[in-house]
Amino acid sequence: MQLVVARIGRAHGIKGEVTVEVRTDEPELRLGPGAVLATDPASAGPLTIETGRVHSGRLLLRFAGVHDRTGAEALRNTLLIADVDPDERPEDEDEYYDHQLIDLDVVTVDGTEVGRITEISHLPTQDLFVVERPDGSEVYVPFVAEIVTDIDLDEQRAVIDPPPGLIDDRAEIASAREDADGPGDDA
Repeated sequence: MQLVVARIGRAHGIKGEVTVEVRTDEPELRLGPGAVLATDPASAGPLTIETGRVHSGRLLLRFAGVHDRTGAEALRNTLLIADVDPDERPEDEDEYYDHQLIDLDVVTVDGTEVGRITEISHLPTQDLFVVERPDGSEVYVPFVAEIVTDIDLDEQRAVIDPPPGLIDDRAEIASAREDADGPGDDA
């Protein structure tokens, strides 16, 4: 299985280094010296990482055969793609790779179908599941233990216990409020 692990940004300096937008949870594993990565567009690669370092909070890479700014600039916006064993799991049993979660069915603890995970959004405070509902709309589910109670890769599903309002339709919420207030009690 091939996964996009980074996107090459601007050239840095004059010796062929580039900034990299990391798109993997394990950059030390996927983007370390010696790693050979396919590219999109394919004409740019494959690329072998020669060196890597962090500078001002950004990852800088230099590739074998790219030793000047001109060569580095030619790689800008190229996607770096790693071959990943689909059965590979992170070391921590409570962690998952994005590709393991994409396309999981999402159901509530009582078995109600919510939808299918189409994307994982990595935000500074937490990760979110982007869940496509059967009607085509999307709902965002925080990937936290209080809400996502179980990930079952064998059954290809994620079980959630959402707080009120997280996945409820606005019409359902309005109807529930109306029922709680009673008919015609707009006093």
